[in-house]
Amino acid sequence: MSSSDPQLFEAQFEELVTELTEQDLTDSVLADALNRLREMPYNSSLFLCLSVIGSLRELVPPTELTQDAVRRALLVGWCIELLQAFFLVADDIMDASVTRRGQPCWYKRERVGLDAINDSFLLEGSIYRLLRRHCRAQPYYVHLLELFTETSFQTELGQALDLMTAPPGQIDLNRFTMERYKAIVKYKTAFYSFYLPVAAAMYMAGIDSEEEHNNAKHILLEMGEFFQIQDDYLDCYGDPAVTGKIGTDIQDNKCGWLVVTALGVMTPVQRAELESCYGRHDSVEKVKALYNTLQMPTLYHQYEDDSYQRLQKLISRHAQNLPHAVFLNFAKKIYKRNK
Repeated sequence: MSSSDPQLFEAQFEELVTELTEQDLTDSVLADALNRLREMPYNSSLFLCLSVIGSLRELVPPTELTQDAVRRALLVGWCIELLQAFFLVADDIMDASVTRRGQPCWYKRERVGLDAINDSFLLEGSIYRLLRRHCRAQPYYVHLLELFTETSFQTELGQALDLMTAPPGQIDLNRFTMERYKAIVKYKTAFYSFYLPVAAAMYMAGIDSEEEHNNAKHILLEMGEFFQIQDDYLDCYGDPAVTGKIGTDIQDNKCGWLVVTALGVMTPVQRAELESCYGRHDSVEKVKALYNTLQMPTLYHQYEDDSYQRLQKLISRHAQNLPHAVFLNFAKKIYKRNK
């Protein structure tokens, strides 16, 4: 990734918002609705969105990467940000969340409420308007459309599994299996956070072989699974001053890696204690004490080391025709992170 890419990416934001709200549809009767689109949250995840241009720079020689190609890659990164915003606005409503990244959730803001459901649809629709305006003449346009629609459906299936596994007010640890947990993570997080940006870059670089995309998928889904397990660990053991958030997975009855792993190593007496405490605001410290007794930090760090070794083997096996740097750049950013 070029050192100027983050600046180019941020600079493009206002251009795209102006394009969506002032230049795309110009019917004056839509002014209020389009202004709403301008006001909506775009909390850019530079790690996620810059993965498109970062991967493209590894896949295409610098002499062949035109300024227009760079701009389109940055735009596709913004489309991934819009997709994530669509998911998160809706997810916060379904989870009855109060804050997101230190700010009130969009639906909690004054004069928004459940109108946020339609706002999430506007965010999703904006993706395809931008792709059409900027990529329609490119040979990879249909590939991008299919990639975004397929990834959206996969993520929605993962969200459905998540909602069914831990319904509000219903605590049933029998639902919390490692198989179900890994399915949720794969479909709800790994496809859109890890496979989508690299797959988009591959299509933009002219790599449309199903075999090569499957090879990349093997590696990236492993990475995405570990990334979510890290998040689960940091929710309990991370420093809020570093992570920027106070963890709530225990009191929110989340099906996370810590609880699922703990269920596999605890005694019947410890399980009974967990069942009486999990999902309750007044028993968080008791659950954490139980985790410490089970040496969950040690189990996590062992898992991290094992996962990194697995990743190296997957890269050697599946990235024979793809630059290893595409995957190693991801790995450097996520392994041993503390926020």
